[in-house]
Amino acid sequence: MNEHSQIFRTSLLEENDGPGQNPTENPTMGELIATRFSRRGFLKGSLAVSAIAATVSPMALMMADEARAEGKSAFNFEEVEAGIDTGHHVAAGYDADVLLRWGDALFADSPEFDPANQTPEAQARQFGYNNDYVGFIPLEGSSEHGLLVVNHEYTNEHLMFPGIVKVVEGKIEVAPADKKRVDIEMAAHGGTVVEIRKEGGKWQVVRDGKLNRRITANTEMQLSGPVAGHDRVKTNADPSGRKVFGTINNCAGGVTPWGTYVMAEENIHGYFMGTLPEGSKEAANYKRLGVPEGVYEWGKFHDRFDLSKDPNEANRFGWVVEVDVNDPNSIPKKRTALGRFKHEGAASIVAKDGRVVFYLGDDERFDYVYKFVTSGKFNPDDRSANLDLLDDGTLYVARFAADGTIEWLPLVHGNGPLTGENGFESQADVLIETRRAGDLLGATKMDRPEDIEPNAVNGKVYVMLTNNTKRKDDQVDAANPRAKNAFGHIIEIAEADGDFSATSGKWEVLLKCGDPAVAEVGASFSTETSKNGWFGMPDNCSVDADGRLWVSTDGNSPKDTGRTDGLWAVDTEGEARATSKLFFRVPIGAEMCGPLMLPDMATMMVAVQHPGDGGEDWEGFGRPSYYEDLSTRWPDFKDDMPVRPSVIAITKQGGGKIGV
Repeated sequence: MNEHSQIFRTSLLEENDGPGQNPTENPTMGELIATRFSRRGFLKGSLAVSAIAATVSPMALMMADEARAEGKSAFNFEEVEAGIDTGHHVAAGYDADVLLRWGDALFADSPEFDPANQTPEAQARQFGYNNDYVGFIPLEGSSEHGLLVVNHEYTNEHLMFPGIVKVVEGKIEVAPADKKRVDIEMAAHGGTVVEIRKEGGKWQVVRDGKLNRRITANTEMQLSGPVAGHDRVKTNADPSGRKVFGTINNCAGGVTPWGTYVMAEENIHGYFMGTLPEGSKEAANYKRLGVPEGVYEWGKFHDRFDLSKDPNEANRFGWVVEVDVNDPNSIPKKRTALGRFKHEGAASIVAKDGRVVFYLGDDERFDYVYKFVTSGKFNPDDRSANLDLLDDGTLYVARFAADGTIEWLPLVHGNGPLTGENGFESQADVLIETRRAGDLLGATKMDRPEDIEPNAVNGKVYVMLTNNTKRKDDQVDAANPRAKNAFGHIIEIAEADGDFSATSGKWEVLLKCGDPAVAEVGASFSTETSKNGWFGMPDNCSVDADGRLWVSTDGNSPKDTGRTDGLWAVDTEGEARATSKLFFRVPIGAEMCGPLMLPDMATMMVAVQHPGDGGEDWEGFGRPSYYEDLSTRWPDFKDDMPVRPSVIAITKQGGGKIGV
């Protein structure tokens, strides 16, 4: 089996874990949580082995007094039953309608989807693959008419293309790619900007919308900010170091206060192949990001993805990309001031003084949490005045202390060890090697930081930490029994004085995830959480207009949890704090992405990614899933249609706010 086919057989639990490249001795978040809980006296005595702890976790017992039956939840809906099957399920009283599917037409002249006869040209005019982040930009101030912006993170060849898979000894082998297949994949990456409108209570795509746009791995882009024009981003094709083609592996993202769309480039390492020239100064830099991994075969047909032919190209990826959606011909800009790493998300909020703060996670085991604070202030009366705010500001990395405080360390050239003595000759070097700069400053090693969302209602910030199955036994203790942390946790940050631009604050564990019925897992859901309400592997999240937290997951599976991924409503305030309820669940093999509550809270948008992936661990299928033999044919359920990643619009039957 070649390496390319092997990557698609990785279990959902391990998917996107990354190689784990942090070599430092900086403390892990697990060690800090353990220390803090120990100091606060949690889990004293022999609770972990008591009879009652065999069915309810010790942490849940500690929180029982704070989550009594009379505690009022912020959510009111009939919970979905957790489980596994070929379809999607939403809470009773709600409709979950497919709005956009892979291959759907986006323009009046788009060809209809023909999965057996795909072309790069057709895919570039159709909705892309593996929809992840979903954002909404209102038109004319309406919550029922606007632009939907969607990331297309990556492609699954075995689910996309007919005739390329064979099964050998129960394992999938994918045939080597040809140029046409690679070019289709490149066209399926990137993002979509499409006008949508709610008519008669149902959402529709406006195919002749004048602002509709596809962004792909070949779209012309511009490097902006401190790295633009630097020698380390100059290539044979672009000696200026300013012109880049394409964006890849766009996971989560955001919408800015001034109405632009930001796309976060995450696992870029898999797109590069080849060997750097001997003695290349980029060797250590690339190793820290796991470049190259050679998952995709693009470098066989496009020299820029072959390090032996274009050694600087990888430095031009791993950024946050900003798109001006008001002009479908605008050139997207890679905003280098926000740093280069495996970006998960770029959620923003306006601080007290008018500066704008972006929260950023680096999605890999043992990597860091960041935030960026603009130098300039947001001008709500002049959109054009904000369009280059992201080129100037301060990037910070987080250091969490065992006493529950957090310090934001500036990643600024000349600060502490960030000098020429350590290989940082300028701010451009600091930003190109953001991870190494964080290493030297002593940032806290986290368990795969993914979405990070500020809450304008209560002033808190929520950090999704998906899991870390590589944490060793000696990094935990009895107060934090989570070696090989398979289920992840959620951190809540309170910035000093409620100021999101502050350089210090406090942190708390909102949830340790996993099944609370298994004592050794140490989950901390409230005792009011039902058997359907607990979850593992928090990934994306959303805070709605009422300040309520919604969490989607990546990694729940038949083998690991006996349930699919989904969307959970999580209470963060009052006596119901740490209570969770299942609102929506995805088909077999899928990951739950998005989610997005529209401003009027009458629609929740969610993205169902890679449905039908896997299948061998589900007793309802029992074998690998691929184009010709799929574990589900969601959402069309037609013999001539493959499984299709899709965006779903959830509305309340009869209208009204979601979850109220």
